[in-house]
Amino acid sequence: MKYQAVIFDLDGVICHTDEYHYMAWKEIADELTLPYSRSINDRMRGIDRMASLEVLLQGGDRLYSDEMKAHFANKKNGIYQTLLEGLSPKNLEPEVKETLAAIRKAGLKMGIGSSSKNTKLILKRLGLSTFFDAVADGTDVSHAKPNPEVFLIAAVRLGVEPKGCLVVEDASSGIIAAKDAGMDAAAIGEATELSLADYKLTHLSQLQEII
Repeated sequence: MKYQAVIFDLDGVICHTDEYHYMAWKEIADELTLPYSRSINDRMRGIDRMASLEVLLQGGDRLYSDEMKAHFANKKNGIYQTLLEGLSPKNLEPEVKETLAAIRKAGLKMGIGSSSKNTKLILKRLGLSTFFDAVADGTDVSHAKPNPEVFLIAAVRLGVEPKGCLVVEDASSGIIAAKDAGMDAAAIGEATELSLADYKLTHLSQLQEII
């Protein structure tokens, strides 16, 4: 068997909460009278909350103190968490369930490597709190993707060497992080545009052919 573990990014791979992020950032943008669009939202994919705020603030010419930036980032997260209350196991797509079950049956370990500090909350809402063998998220790291830290932490917690791990990502920053961690990377969604990926998936179920 080529791999001993599969490490998944969360948002965009296991679940999709992009619309919640968009709605929350839109509310902050409106408050600050800054332009906001789907294309700006797309630039925030795979990066942490403060980096996302910096993307938003590029739309204006006003300078904000670190304290004010922290205020708006925390306010956005509060809005996002409220929206997450509508998330449930029903939001877990059948293909995701089937793929996870197949990987489990094959005997591989599974982990989460996400930049989100809301990872545990999202997993709880999806009914997956105890499903994965290890979880590494934004609360564990000092550096967000494309830094490989979150994937290296996940590998340690899984007890698997990086070369035995396959990372599944939908963001270019995550693919770069996986490769810098010494892991193979399977891209899905927009990340398939990056030639660095070892595999390019049209559907998550194609993982079953790789492992």
